[in-house]
Formats: sequence, C-alpha cells, structure tokens
Amino acid sequence: MSASRRGRDDDALVLRRYRSADHDAIWALHNFALAGTGAHLGTGAWDDDLHRVEAVYLEAGGEFLVGEAEGQVVAMGALQRKDDETGAVRRMRVAPSWQHRGYGSKVLGALEARASELGYKRMVLDTTTAQEAAMAFYAAHGYTETGQAELQGLTVVYFEKVLVPK
Repeated sequence: MSASRRGRDDDALVLRRYRSADHDAIWALHNFALAGTGAHLGTGAWDDDLHRVEAVYLEAGGEFLVGEAEGQVVAMGALQRKDDETGAVRRMRVAPSWQHRGYGSKVLGALEARASELGYKRMVLDTTTAQEAAMAFYAAHGYTETGQAELQGLTVVYFEKVLVPK
C-alpha cells in the first residue's frame, strides 16, 4: 500500500447498490482481490452468481453493494437470502491497495443493516483457512466459527452471527 493511501478513513468510500454497468468492475475486483489469498480456484461454475447479480441477489431478497473511491470500484459485498430468518454474506472484497482503512467494515455493516431491514435474524458466511485475514476480520466483527469442511482442496470455515435488533 502506498504511503499516500495509508491512513485514510472510510469517508472516501461511497457505497451504493450494484448496477448492471458494474459487472466488469466487480468481476475484475473479485479476481484481483482473491489472487493473492491462495484461495482463488480460477473461473468456474462457482462464480456464476457474479454474472447474474440481479437475479441471485437483488431480486431474491438480498443485496449487492459496490464501494467506490476516487472514481473506481474498490470494494463490494453481497447479502444472499438463505431462508426467512437467515442471510449469507457473500463476495466480500476490498482491493488490496485499499485495505486497512475500514472499507470492509463499512460494507459488512451496511449488509448487516440491510439484513435486519429484511427481517433476517442471523447471518452466515464461509471463507477458507487460506484467507487468514478474512477469518480474523469476521471474528473481530462478532462472527463465530460453526464448522469446517474440505472443498476442492481448500478447508472451508463456516461462521454465523445473531443479529441484534436495532
């Protein structure tokens, strides 16, 4: 991270709902942010949701947020409906050069607020042991590990959080 970007707070980030014109930018962010984690499996059917954001998230009781700073998409995150009381955090990404300034926390907080608005009582998510920073991030935000499984050569870690009504 360059010295000029270090130390900025989340005020530079503007969150908004996904628009179809964002497709290429979120696809690039997804791939770029995962590339350095050791958890990127390449392109496959597991990424189909990113090509159908409206149907998978927006029209199905969820949300997809895009974060912009300095005219570029630098963060994203999604809320997917699992059942009447449960939402899943999906596709949390912050561009590596924009990390450590609260952007992930801002996206996650907005997704949790939206989940509460939609009546969800708990949130679930998964990440991998290869993504140590993500595991620490979710734990720091009140998510507790509920289990692990092996999937395509990666150890997947499952988390959940009970949402407190506001």
